[in-house]
Amino acid sequence: MEDDTLLAHAGRKPFENYGIVNPPVYHASTVLFPTLEAFQSAATAKVKYGRRGTPTSFALEEAVAKLEGAHGAVALPSGLAAITTALMACTKAGDNVLITDSSYAPTRQFMDNLLVRFGVSATYYDPTIGADIDGLIRDNTSVVWTECPGSQTFEMQDIPAIAKAAKARGAIVMMDNTWSGGYFCKPLALGVDISVQAGTKYIVGHSDTMMGTVACNEATYQRVHDTMGYLGIAPGPDDVYLALRGLRTMGVRLRQHHEAGLKIARWLSQRPEVERVMHPGLESDPGHAIWKRDFTGASGLFGFVLKSDRHEAVAAMMDSLRYHGMGYSWGGFESLLIPTSPQKARSATQWDPAGQTFRIHVGLEDPDDLIADLADGLQRFNDAL
Repeated sequence: MEDDTLLAHAGRKPFENYGIVNPPVYHASTVLFPTLEAFQSAATAKVKYGRRGTPTSFALEEAVAKLEGAHGAVALPSGLAAITTALMACTKAGDNVLITDSSYAPTRQFMDNLLVRFGVSATYYDPTIGADIDGLIRDNTSVVWTECPGSQTFEMQDIPAIAKAAKARGAIVMMDNTWSGGYFCKPLALGVDISVQAGTKYIVGHSDTMMGTVACNEATYQRVHDTMGYLGIAPGPDDVYLALRGLRTMGVRLRQHHEAGLKIARWLSQRPEVERVMHPGLESDPGHAIWKRDFTGASGLFGFVLKSDRHEAVAAMMDSLRYHGMGYSWGGFESLLIPTSPQKARSATQWDPAGQTFRIHVGLEDPDDLIADLADGLQRFNDAL
């Protein structure tokens, strides 16, 4: 089954629900059992208590697992909850975790400020290390954390090479797969054990719901599922419903993000004010060959660096943009543009740009309107220098 067909049908069982097309929203805490025998065997029941899942959340988990080619998936109330649950499921006191230096900053904050208190250490590595990661793997390395492409700076990682080296030493490989939506990249097919997404982004797609997903192979699924239960974190049914609704159109939306994002990335790369564009779909990008090998498309998120970081010029550019909002998160229908400071979250590598670094999310607006908006902004930038 092709992904677009899967997105339209996975997790839906209309004839188990009176023919209703979309899975119903089950609001549940208490679940009743008809007999004492059924109550006493509740531990083996699929539906037993609202926090442990309902047919609404099971539908999303089934769909995500099929999309990512996983044995099973777990839905959680945010992308960060998905990250932290996966890491806690696969670490214990005395373990070491290898983490790409280009990770999403809250991943780093969780490791450095919380997991370390439970006796788990973190070692950060150059995202472009590839098979040479073998030299960093210790006897107590339990997890190798990857993110492809990297947060804010968009380095591509050689995931198959990293996975091969890690598995040879008994480490579990995890990947933050939010950028691809699980649509443009299949990490488990590349050797990854656990694929994590902030479903808030492309799965939901409308900037109105928090959601996280963890898609696991057979060897890791039960550990992650049990840890979610131990922590007592479960998404609300209305949020799950919105994630399911967004999932149905994700393929169509991502193809638009791909085309518009590449068009704007190419336009920016020709602008004299721009020092560099970080988009793996560009032939000039250092990670382009890996992207072309492992991905079938690119989302709307990428970065670029201007040749100056003068505050007055950056403010003049940003403050009067019409179609590019300033705000956190991304993956919705609207375009976003924010200045970033990747150098503040690096320890194994350095980020020393010529000027101001930006992260842009190209939404679903007409790309020519977005280009005109950016052109006006760059003119204001130039006038303020």
